[in-house]
Order: sequence, then structure tokens, then C-alpha cells
Amino acid sequence: MDHAQNDGLSRRRILGGAAGLAAGAAAVAAGLPTGGATAAGKGGSDLARWRRQAAHVTITRDDWGIPHVTGRTDADAVFGMMYAQAEDDFNRIERNYLVSLGRLAEAEGESAIWQDLRQRLFIDPETLKRYYAACPDWLRKLMQAWADGLNYYLATHPEVRPRVITRFEPWMPLSFSEGSIGGDIERVPLSQLQAFYEGRSAPMTDEERGLLFREPSGSNGMAIAPSHTRDGHALLLINPHTSFFFRSEQHVTSGEGLDVYGAATWGQFFIYQGFNAHTGWMHTSSGVDNVDEFAETIVTGPDGRRSYRYGTRLRPVTTKTITLSYRTAEGGLARRRFTTYATHHGPIVREADGKWIAFALMNRPVEALQQSFLRTKTRDYASYIAVAGLKANSSNNTLFASAKGEIAFLVPQFMPVREDRFDYRKPVDGSHPETDWHGLHTLRSLPQVVNPRNGWTFNTNNWPWTAAGPDSPRAEDYPRYFDQAGENPRGPQAIRVLSARTDFTPQTLIEAAFDRYLTAFARLVPQLVAAWDKLPDDDPQKSALAGPVGLLRDWDHRWSAESTATSLAVFWGEALWAPLAQAARDAGMSMWDYLAERATDPQRLTALAEATNRLTQDFGSWQVPWGEINRFQRNDGAITQTFDDAKPSIPVPFTSAQWGSLASFGARRYPGTKRYYGTSGNSFVAVVEFGPRLRAWAVTAGGASGHPDSPHFNDQAERYANGDLRPVYFYPEDLKGHIERRYKPGQ
Repeated sequence: MDHAQNDGLSRRRILGGAAGLAAGAAAVAAGLPTGGATAAGKGGSDLARWRRQAAHVTITRDDWGIPHVTGRTDADAVFGMMYAQAEDDFNRIERNYLVSLGRLAEAEGESAIWQDLRQRLFIDPETLKRYYAACPDWLRKLMQAWADGLNYYLATHPEVRPRVITRFEPWMPLSFSEGSIGGDIERVPLSQLQAFYEGRSAPMTDEERGLLFREPSGSNGMAIAPSHTRDGHALLLINPHTSFFFRSEQHVTSGEGLDVYGAATWGQFFIYQGFNAHTGWMHTSSGVDNVDEFAETIVTGPDGRRSYRYGTRLRPVTTKTITLSYRTAEGGLARRRFTTYATHHGPIVREADGKWIAFALMNRPVEALQQSFLRTKTRDYASYIAVAGLKANSSNNTLFASAKGEIAFLVPQFMPVREDRFDYRKPVDGSHPETDWHGLHTLRSLPQVVNPRNGWTFNTNNWPWTAAGPDSPRAEDYPRYFDQAGENPRGPQAIRVLSARTDFTPQTLIEAAFDRYLTAFARLVPQLVAAWDKLPDDDPQKSALAGPVGLLRDWDHRWSAESTATSLAVFWGEALWAPLAQAARDAGMSMWDYLAERATDPQRLTALAEATNRLTQDFGSWQVPWGEINRFQRNDGAITQTFDDAKPSIPVPFTSAQWGSLASFGARRYPGTKRYYGTSGNSFVAVVEFGPRLRAWAVTAGGASGHPDSPHFNDQAERYANGDLRPVYFYPEDLKGHIERRYKPGQ
């Protein structure tokens, strides 16, 4: 049955008190009010109301500092959830909303004005307020509780001084309604946006063109069916690769059926990566193409008014004035006004080849917020896919598992229908009506994997065509825009570990997630060795590189803290990458494929010489254990940390995901350092077993608290580096003997 035909029944079954979802969403789409709560008033009446709600909330901190929040209603639970998040890291909550609301320059100065302008091209506070007024009543209650929990925290912690936002309003979550890091808006290059609105031209930077070596963003997810587990229970690996300390680990329950555990992005009132007793979900950054650029032909009339060509007619360009504030060097606020432009395709973000480029993306904040929260209360695949019918997930694939033994891989549900004869990887002709989006794909028409016969499915930010081995969707059955990522080194590694056994346990799945094999170097190093073998005996490189080549020749392509070959391989790979990035881009190839198929022997050998020289210069030898270089360090609670070789740090044995490591540690040198320090990669890692009684294990980078004086600031660092996940206290009886503190918000 087509999903569109059973949406209504399924949603009514799972939403309970949220039965008005469909009507509310329709009202929002039509711009009609539905009535309901308004923003909180001010003064003592607010404080009294917050205290009454706090009385219905209990926060229990376990011996890792993780908050287990219980509330009488879902709204009470959200109130407590946000209060607990603010206790742990209010700074990150506020910053996320400064970014999402386009107000970062008010804290950081005029240098952030272009990031704010980019955000405000798509996010308009007045529009969000109208959307809030039209939201279903159940959602407004949660949004009000969100604001109340944060405002109550500020009211009871006068020592906390927000940088900008001194009062949170209930419409604000609509500006930050998905948990994806960055999101689709970040695809707009800031240098180009600035150049356009300053009336000048500027080339894209190497970073914007993807030519610099950088850690791949994304995640790993794996779901294993009961047929491939020892005990007959479905298993799920949750392994997001995000900035460190980007999410808060929480357990949130209510008397209205909410009982969810996992990682919530700071400032959001839903668990983004996590599970309840019945279902679990892991999101990975997707390679589908559902964000497009349209090249507009602009015509300026005798009166100076601008139009754009669409078919045989001209349409007026929409203009809007956006006023942004920014902090001055003296500490005050100044303003800048921008006249911005848009067509029906979207805002104008740059100019290229004489055309104005309009940027089209998903902008459905109400549906996105609904989908993000409602999935946390699902009970099986049918209810999960019913929530997915909101089609407001644009940037993430999903790995799913349930207590019924179901597993699935899903691509983003927001997928515009387009003419496949156009290449949407580049700007398409906006004057051609057939390049327009033609509605959204049905869920049934998307490439997905549901209960595959092979017994597992996965995604490593690679294409969907290998998601379930031989039972994967076939690329030839779908338009080209369903993938623009291709394969990456983690894809074959995931298939390798998933195909190795049919008797997975939680522990062996953890071991698979930290498997040490580096597929990129297993592919590239033999070519380097062969290049050296072919050198004449009298070639200076033959003797100079004999030792390094011998080390790599005997290496098993596995990382470890003690491995000197890992250090040499990583430095060699980075040296090989830089000079070939532009050529790979020009050839339309991934760097992984280009290095393997197009790099020349002289390039391989020259890069090895550079790697040995750099290691010797920085560390006194080209034989340096990887753990001496690759380090985890958490000095303070700053969002952007300053690293220092003289301060304590711990070795991390796994490498960048760039080289095929499933466990990812995005590390590099910083000004004044020789060692590499990680800032992204494995952040929250969990393995979940969905039996009659759920069992789970997890670890968080550093610790649960953002305060350096807390015992939970860095108490998980060693476990994190060793892949030593701790048991999750999911049931009340699990918490017995592990309670550090139990209290009401405000106490």
C-alpha cells in the first residue's frame, strides 16, 4: 500500500493527544490561525507559574552526571529537559539560537554579519511567530514549556549572564527544528553571499570549493536483524560524527507515554539520536540532492525595477529589507540594512556567469519540529514511517530498529520531484519552467531498505546502493539526484565487518564499530610500495625511503596508539591529498578514487618524503607512535577551545574517517601545537539491543557537563578513547545504586 494512503490512520494511532496534527499542519500551510497559547507574560506571575510546573518535574542525575528527567505531562518533561540542559551548558544553548535566529553578530561582532544574513534570508522571526500561532495545540504547549524551562533556569541562576538572549520566546524552536549539524543553509558560500550583496565579484575560496583537506562530516549507523544476532534481538549502532560536545545525553519520560533516551542537540526539546523501549533511530548526513540552485536571467526595466525571465514572461524580483544588529568594538550595538532579493525558487545568494543564483531548500519548520518530536514516541516501523509522512527531514538518512525485530534504512523524506534530464548538481536554468520542483516524492518511491533478507543495513554517508549488500536498492531504478555522495572508504569497511558473522551480540557490534582496519590505506599503500619497488637501485629515493616503505610494507593497515605505521600513513595521505585536490575535482572523482586511480608514482613517493620530513621535524623521528600524535584534550568549557601541547591530554588510537576508520577522530595541528587534537568525529556512541527488556551501552566525548569544575566534565574521556561503552540506566531499577542527586528544577 502507498504510504500516502495509510498516513491518517497510522498517525491517529500513535499521536494520542496530538490528534490535531493533520489539521494543524494544514492550517499552517494555509497561513490560518488555530488559536491556543501565546508567549509568556512577564513578572512575578511567570515565576509563580514556573514554580508550579517545576513541582511536576523531577531530575535524577546518575553517577555519570546524566539527567533522567520525569514529568507529569510531555510539557512538564520538556520543561525539565531544557532546565537540565541549561544546567549543563547554557552557553551552547544560547549560541545555537544566536546562529539559528541570525543574531550571532550581536555577540561576536560585525565579522558574523554575513552568517546572520544567510540565516535571515530563510528564517524570518515574524513569519515564525505567525507559524507558532497556527501550530497544533499540543505542539504549542511543548514550545511554551521549552521557553519556560530556559527562562526558569535564568530566573533561578542570576549569576548566569546571557550574551544576548535574556528571555526565550516559545516560537524560537521553529528556527532550529532539526537536529542536523549545520543544516542545508550552510551550503550557501559566505564569500559569495557577501560579494553579491556588496556589489562585487569574488572567486570561491578553496575551502568552499572543497579543495582543502578536512574531516568528513557525517556519521555511521548500523541495524542488525534478529536473524543475524546470537540472541534473536535486533541491534542498532548509533555513531554520530559531529563536533564534540554538540549534544546533551539525556533520558526524558512523562506520564503521557514519553520515555526516550539519547542525544539532544543543545537547545532542542527532542532526542535526535536515540531510542525508546520499542524503537531506535540513528541519523547520518545524506548524499541525496534535495537542495538546488537556479540561475536566474535578470532584466532591469526603464524604471530600475528588476524582473526575472520565466518561460515567455517576466516576473518581478521580490525585494525585502533585512536589518541586522552587531556588537561594536566599544561594546554597543550598531545596525546594517540589506536590500535582499528572491524569486519563486528562493533567495538570491550569489552571482555566476552573469546570472543571479537562487537557492532552494526545505523550509517547513512546523512539520520538521513535529516530526523531530513525534518520532521519539513511536512503537514500531509502521508508526515511525507514519511520522516520516510529514516529509520534513531533508538532510539525514535514518537507520531504524525495533523491538519487533524490524530494521530499515531510509533516505530523507523531503525529496522534490525533478526532471532527471537536468543536472541538479550544478545551477539549472531558472527561466525554464521544467527545471522547477514538481511536488515531493511519495515515501514509497524513495530508495529504502526494510527488513532485508541479508539481515543488516547501514550507512556511512555513502550512497544507498550498498546499504544492504545484495539486497540494496539499485541505482538504475532511481533518478540521478538520489545520490551525489558516491562511495567512501567507510562503506566497504562497514560491509566487511557486517558480513563477518551472523551471531552479533551488543559487544561484538561495539567491536565492529571500533574495528581497526583502514580501507583507504589498504587500497593506497600497496601502490606506494610498488612505486618504490620499481625505482632503479641508484635512484636517491630508493635508499632514502627504504625504511619508511619497509614499515608500510609490513603494516597490517590497522590503527593503534602504538602503531608507527599509522602515523606515517596518515602524514603521507595528507601530503598526497593537497596537490591533487583540484585535479580530482576537475575529473569529477572522489579523492579516494582519484588517489587510487590517477595519482602517479612520483607523486606517491614525493608525498612519502614530505611525510617523513614533517614527522622528523616535529617529533624528531619518522617512527612516532600514533598515540603520541593523536590526542584528546579538554581544557575548558569554551566552544572554540585553545589547545596546548604542554597541557594534559590522552592518546586516541583511531584516525580520521577519511581513511576508512568507522570510529572517527577528526584531529589536526593548531597554532602553537605539533600534536593533533580532535574536535569532531565520534561524539555520542551507543549500541542498543531491543529484546523483551531493552539493554543499551553508550559513551559521550569528555563528559556530560560543560563546566570544568564538574566531576563530569571529563570523566568519560578514557572510555571514549578506548571504545569502552558504559551501561545505560534505562529503567528505574537500573538507576538503583547509581544516583548522585535527585531534585526539582529550581532547587
